[in-house]
Amino acid sequence: MKQKSMALWLLAVMLSCAGLLSAQSQGTGNKVFTVNRIPIKMVFVKGGEIQLGCVSSRDDSCSTEELPAHMVNLPDYYIGETEVTQAQWMAVMGRDNNPSYWKGNTLPVERVSWAECQRFVARLNKYLAAELPEGYRFALPSEAQWEYAARGGLKSAGTRYSGSNDLKQIAWYYDNSNERTHDVRVKSANELGVFDMSGNVWEWCQDWYNENYYSENKDWDNPLNDQETAYYVQRGGSWNFAAPYHRCAKRDYGSQHSRYEDCGFRIALVPQR
Repeated sequence: MKQKSMALWLLAVMLSCAGLLSAQSQGTGNKVFTVNRIPIKMVFVKGGEIQLGCVSSRDDSCSTEELPAHMVNLPDYYIGETEVTQAQWMAVMGRDNNPSYWKGNTLPVERVSWAECQRFVARLNKYLAAELPEGYRFALPSEAQWEYAARGGLKSAGTRYSGSNDLKQIAWYYDNSNERTHDVRVKSANELGVFDMSGNVWEWCQDWYNENYYSENKDWDNPLNDQETAYYVQRGGSWNFAAPYHRCAKRDYGSQHSRYEDCGFRIALVPQR
């Protein structure tokens, strides 16, 4: 089954690179877009209600900023199958624009600030405007959209990390990374078919970071924290962090103009607010 899935994915990439497949729905509802002959695959995420935040029996090692756990309701959206790769970044931002410390087309792009990710998203929306589903746009995922997808959405098996309780099966982290990033899609995917949501690089989210957001917010219908603070949310852990930082519930943050060798991003295709 795994070989068949890999073959289908390779076929989609080949067709996309040949210009024969562009923003066309796959059997699962996934979409593949192309920019300068580089494919960008978006995985369909069926919306619904799910419990996010930390539950000790599920997530372990709960921190104050991860509490309380809460039910969130989200509409349908799409999430990047992988972290944005260096090939994808250069296809959108220019072939001479690669800020990454470790170079490689299929490595995740890193050393990109939150503000630079916004410029990437803006260009992507402009390039693909005629191909986007009506009412949808590319964006960084909200923190809720990120965690919902990391947990596998409505297909969630309730694991601590994204797709497994065995971190080495699905993530590059401190114990196995050799202190660097690795190619995307090498480790196992989660329940939705999404890769590296735990590990490899931290991922920027759209939300401003507030450590008390879970305890202070009252509206969990497609939430987004747009109240300005000093930092933006990062999720997922990275190659140089220990296991507890890769839990789906773990929240972290960074300043909007800072660049980190262990932080990249993943795009989402979301309903316009």
